[in-house]
Amino acid sequence: MRQRADFEAWLQAYLAAWDSNDRHEIAALFTEDAGYYTAPFRQPWRGRNKIVEGWLQRRDEPGDHSFRYEVIALDGDLGVVRGWTRYKDAEATRFSNLWLIRLGSDGMASSFTEWWMQEG
Repeated sequence: MRQRADFEAWLQAYLAAWDSNDRHEIAALFTEDAGYYTAPFRQPWRGRNKIVEGWLQRRDEPGDHSFRYEVIALDGDLGVVRGWTRYKDAEATRFSNLWLIRLGSDGMASSFTEWWMQEG
């Protein structure tokens, strides 16, 4: 059973990778065979290498966004995270996020699914 601290540590590493776009930091987040669902019903990026490539193709630039979150539920190896993203563009675009993160015993994510919708 994973603890809140496990998810908090993973989320801090995710945010660091989001800001750096460093392929090693991204890869360190996920198991070799992980699935990253960019939307609940899309085909996932499957496997660490595909996740890194998909991430870098859709990357945000460092400093162009802010993100805050709260871990709202835990069930065994599954964490549910509510997030708020704000981009620093001319419209100050904002998104509401819901993430499902399944962590392995090594602290890496074996599955990551995100729901997001633009606010306003």
